[in-house]
Amino acid sequence: MSEVVIRPLSGLKEREACVALQERVWGQGFADRVPASVLMIAQETGGVASGAFDGDRLVGFVFGITGVRDGRPVHWSDMLAVDPGYRGQGIGIGLKLHQRDLLLEEGIQTVRWTFDPLEATNAHINLRRLGAFSREYRRDLYGASPSPLHAGIGTDRLVVEWAIGSRRVAGRLAGDDRPREHGDAPILNPPVYAHGEPSPGSTVRAPDGRVVRVAIPWDIHALKSGDLETAVAWRRNVRAALEVAFREGYTAVDLERGEDAARYILVRGFER
Repeated sequence: MSEVVIRPLSGLKEREACVALQERVWGQGFADRVPASVLMIAQETGGVASGAFDGDRLVGFVFGITGVRDGRPVHWSDMLAVDPGYRGQGIGIGLKLHQRDLLLEEGIQTVRWTFDPLEATNAHINLRRLGAFSREYRRDLYGASPSPLHAGIGTDRLVVEWAIGSRRVAGRLAGDDRPREHGDAPILNPPVYAHGEPSPGSTVRAPDGRVVRVAIPWDIHALKSGDLETAVAWRRNVRAALEVAFREGYTAVDLERGEDAARYILVRGFER
């Protein structure tokens, strides 16, 4: 990370490199890629289109647009990607912090985006590391996606909110991301086990109490490639558990990593 510089994209060549990086990450011909012209327009109208550069090489980017929601400015962080050869170096977090700095300078306090609720790594980064939260589940938000990253189990998404000026976020970014102990909190969708491996159960419990948990698989991509039927079953199971929890007023605020599976921590009465 020390050799990588994060800054706004500049000029057509860098924006075209961003388009090429989108196709490397999401697949050739990715239908939802953002063209160079829109990257430029976003920058001209208060959005963010910034890259992580190793010398002259673009190795990551973040893109989002700014608008108004309920009478207040809000930023929608639409895309973030890191070149596969540069992952695991903190570049993704660095791009989010750069985005936060730019938006706070503009007086924007709220950032929203989506991620797949079965993606344990993204959930860990979004909820634990960044301090975002979610109370909104969207079924098949992007429809049938041709990207190999999305194929097979639909495009259900959690909508997260990042209150970038809040004390909660400042604390998480300062390193206060220690796991909280919730071992007694009920799991709404307790897995069943065959040969030591967790699989989704057939029932979802009604949420009760201040804190509940929802189990998800450790690695949904490995599961999709080896057992698509079980991956689809996890989709249905987690969807049912999160939807019922959100209806009952719970908010997903954290992710814990157990020995067998990851688990969302959901709190009733959460205030950001």
